[in-house]
Amino acid sequence: MKKIFITGGAGFIGSHFAEYFVNNNYEVVVLDLLLQGNKIPEEILKKITFVKGDVRDYKLVEELSENADIIIHLAAVLGVDVVADDPILTMETEIEGAENVAKAAVKHNIKKILFSSTSGIYDFNPHKGAMTETIPVDPKSSYAAAKRYVEKYFEAYSKFYGLDTTVVRYFNIYGPRQDDRMVVPRFLKQAINNEPITVYTPGKQTRDFTYIDDTIKSCVLLLEKNKGFNIYNVCNENEITVETVAKTVLDVVKNSKSEITYMESPQKRKDYESPRRLGSAQKLLETTGYKPNTPLKQGIKKFYEYLKQEENVGT
Repeated sequence: MKKIFITGGAGFIGSHFAEYFVNNNYEVVVLDLLLQGNKIPEEILKKITFVKGDVRDYKLVEELSENADIIIHLAAVLGVDVVADDPILTMETEIEGAENVAKAAVKHNIKKILFSSTSGIYDFNPHKGAMTETIPVDPKSSYAAAKRYVEKYFEAYSKFYGLDTTVVRYFNIYGPRQDDRMVVPRFLKQAINNEPITVYTPGKQTRDFTYIDDTIKSCVLLLEKNKGFNIYNVCNENEITVETVAKTVLDVVKNSKSEITYMESPQKRKDYESPRRLGSAQKLLETTGYKPNTPLKQGIKKFYEYLKQEENVGT
């Protein structure tokens, strides 16, 4: 049985990785500090080794990764408000965590690593078309800057030690188990509760929304196909305004009495706000023969059905 070690595996994306690999007969070991709780379903949690701990603890990372075939490194400080309040913790977690993962991989001769980066790296590039992995980046936030540093760090390790390192730049992943600090679950829960759907002005800012199932499939295929060090966008290639997302949510949650309201973004969020985000998945497609393809409305419907089931809300 193959073994996979997932840092940050109790979070939104990590819990889906854990579920996928358990269901495909891997031995799964998860390390997570549980700053945002544990999102791994109970039936999956019973089948894995879970350790509450900090990715900055090298001895712990080294111990848990022993005999692993793959490391998926997701551990990070997430959420604009949290990052803005503590940029030092944000950067230390990224940098020290990556160093520990890389050193443990070399010590245990683990040749496959997948690192979770961010499309936020592109946010202030004036590029007009879809963002490819080759356009220049100039990250401004502590979170994006730390992610870019880690990309370069893994590139050096990969080339020096012969690791197959897959870096994925996620574009606004959404779906079941995501907490409502993020835009799609926030809008859905507001609609379900008949509360105002709060859109930060002007509402015309765009994002490339990618459903979680597409994300996991993309990453699994990359782990199979990627050789050496490569960076891949994981995106749906659709540029959609935040205002359109709110309207789509209301279209899905048909009996909601909610109305869209516009509010000024809090000051501490403004350094992290980007007017547009649109990715190119061409490199992903060329490598794997696949790219994310779930339309926004379909993905929101799936998410809504999940929330109805979990929270027993009315239709």
